[in-house]
Amino acid sequence: MDAFQGFLKFILNQKTVIGYSFMALLTVGGERLFSLVAFKCPCGTENVIYGLAFLFAPAWVLLILGFFLNNRSWRLFTGCCVNPRKIFPRGHNRRFFSVLGQIILSSLVAPVMWLSVALLNGTFYECAMSGTQSPRLLDLICKGKPEECWKELYKVSCGKTSMTPTDNEELKLSLQAQSQILGWFLICSASFFSLLTTCYARCRSKVSYLQLSFWKTYAQKEKEQLENTFVDYAKKLSERNLKCFLENKRPDVFPMPTFAAWEAASELHSFHQNRQHYSTLHRVVEDGLDLHPEDEETTMMLMGTAQNVQLTHHH
Repeated sequence: MDAFQGFLKFILNQKTVIGYSFMALLTVGGERLFSLVAFKCPCGTENVIYGLAFLFAPAWVLLILGFFLNNRSWRLFTGCCVNPRKIFPRGHNRRFFSVLGQIILSSLVAPVMWLSVALLNGTFYECAMSGTQSPRLLDLICKGKPEECWKELYKVSCGKTSMTPTDNEELKLSLQAQSQILGWFLICSASFFSLLTTCYARCRSKVSYLQLSFWKTYAQKEKEQLENTFVDYAKKLSERNLKCFLENKRPDVFPMPTFAAWEAASELHSFHQNRQHYSTLHRVVEDGLDLHPEDEETTMMLMGTAQNVQLTHHH
């Protein structure tokens, strides 16, 4: 039993890595499925558009899904049309762009994975580049190749050129090599950029490593407790209302947060050294709900999940 609990704890501690690994496997599987089932290079004038569509359209869809599935997006934008001060608080107008940048970065993970896998495979890039009409690109691709390369490049993916099979295969391998070079360049660039942003966020942190670890643990536990408590309270309230309706009687008082409390607890949170609140809910409970308007407008920015807490501070 102890061994199983230890294994379970290890899995929970590594769930971010496991999640990214699972996402990578899905990306590889999806790309292979697209290549084998849906993708058929037309070997004509549509090569460029067709190849680029298969290369970038899924990445765009994954980016949109990243926004949709990111709770921080809705926490940031909910109610902003009614009260623009939620995203542009007085004295901190740059906060919106900082938060939006972090949301975009987290949403870019899946699209970058797709582009990397698609470029490493080379099929989509090969089709797109074989349809190019750019003299510069034709010089680059057909340099040292037979003269037919200039006129029949768009047929290379289908193997229908008048060139010898050997020349045709060499040309395909050359295009695939270019695609794989771009794929590895994208992977290395994304990894290096991720390292830089993580190092920058940690260097700018006003919280120590141990306190940050505690903060992550607290955020995770509060999130779990919040979800469970929501389910419990919603069940009790629905049972009370249904019972009162069927029995045709007035309901008993059911304690619920005020509208102001819901608003305050839904705001983004930022950590202040002199007020060590580890979440917006923590601050609301400690300080109460008698907030001045200025206080409501100038607080709160904790961006990140419990597994990836990112710190920001106000100057």
